[in-house]
Amino acid sequence: MNLLLFSLFREKKRRRVVELTEKMVVDGGSRDGGEWDGRWNHINTFLERPGPFTHPDFEPSTESLQFLLDTCKILVIGAGGLGCELLKDLALSGFRHIHVVDMDTIDVSNLNRQFLFRLKDVGRPKADIAADFINGRIPGCNVFCLPHTEFHIIVCGLDSIIARRWMNGMLLSLLVYEDGVLDPSSIIPLIDGGTEGFKGNARVIFPGMTACIDCTLELYPPQINFPMCTIASMPRLPEHCVEYVRMLLWPKEKPFGDGVGLDADDPEHIQWVYQKSQERAAEFSITGVTYRLTQGENTHSAILNSACATEVFKIASSAYIPLNNYMVFNDVDGLYTYTFEAERKENCSSCSQVPQDLHFSPSAKLQEVLDYLTENASLQMKSPAITATLEGKNKTLYLQTVASIEQRTRPNLSKSLKELGLLDGQELAVADVTTPQTLLFKLSFTS
Repeated sequence: MNLLLFSLFREKKRRRVVELTEKMVVDGGSRDGGEWDGRWNHINTFLERPGPFTHPDFEPSTESLQFLLDTCKILVIGAGGLGCELLKDLALSGFRHIHVVDMDTIDVSNLNRQFLFRLKDVGRPKADIAADFINGRIPGCNVFCLPHTEFHIIVCGLDSIIARRWMNGMLLSLLVYEDGVLDPSSIIPLIDGGTEGFKGNARVIFPGMTACIDCTLELYPPQINFPMCTIASMPRLPEHCVEYVRMLLWPKEKPFGDGVGLDADDPEHIQWVYQKSQERAAEFSITGVTYRLTQGENTHSAILNSACATEVFKIASSAYIPLNNYMVFNDVDGLYTYTFEAERKENCSSCSQVPQDLHFSPSAKLQEVLDYLTENASLQMKSPAITATLEGKNKTLYLQTVASIEQRTRPNLSKSLKELGLLDGQELAVADVTTPQTLLFKLSFTS
């Protein structure tokens, strides 16, 4: 009975949305640039009156809304499961100058959760299709895929730690210091959201002022990716069964017709996935497939991205104090969330502005230094290239990413630091895919 009532309510809500959308189209979607009476009442509620949670220095006015509508430029990095939610939330919050970057193309497996895409879009660029969808659905909003160089705020909807760290390094490289004092006008705030299974986080970073991504690198868990071969032929966990139905069975059987993506808010869709997941689990004697497990992974990402969009709104409007600075969300067992302030590391390799010490014996091999750079929890580099200034000349000690140079410098890995001519206090320049900056380290010889 409850399911029937919920379905009726949802259908009524859907029809109302369709009616409003059709009204926009009939009106041409643009009365004075896409405006109509009362369109931004929900935003003005926050911007044109004080409240118990507003920023102490906030002065209610109409100017904040105009800044959001006409001036503020937002860059969204990633147009996948996280990015689709972000684009929708930001566009409905009054931001009309949004730029999106994503180098990926749409795959059939994306359709179950990346709701801006349809079956006809498979194979096309995610950023292009996401921009076209938002522009066509929300009058007056302009989402661009073209390169741009200046933004007020950047939001990351990424599923890659490496990509996050690279963007973190790029924003740090744009900072301007005058006599060692940071110029506030060079700071571009970064809002980052991430999910892993049934956990997630949202954080606000003011580069050069608060903890950066690399300051808290130890907080990021190892990324969990279920291999497709495991999902398809050797499932061991209930999650494998659910992913099999979502990623493989749904596109194959098309239970609700061609081009109909999986909607986590549709009880009929979730019920179908739940039943098929149970059948899959029974086939391999796997227990633990629940309705909540089937539903959860599609819902909590929306919560995290709503939190990120809220932080963008806070910073752009100056109406509320931003998150300080890390929020954790967990819905593994029930629902649990909390916030804490991640502290900036004084010796952070990315944002501290000082070389980090490397403590090694003169007899240590260069391979040991390389292993330290890749295995240390605070560094986690992927393919570091090491150079040093020897006898007034810049010398590459090891570079992995170019085959010819890797072959020429490989013998150095078995040489000691002393044999390479390195001295106590010697600076090493290290480049890596995790950052656009070259990081400086200082050798500190141990006895």
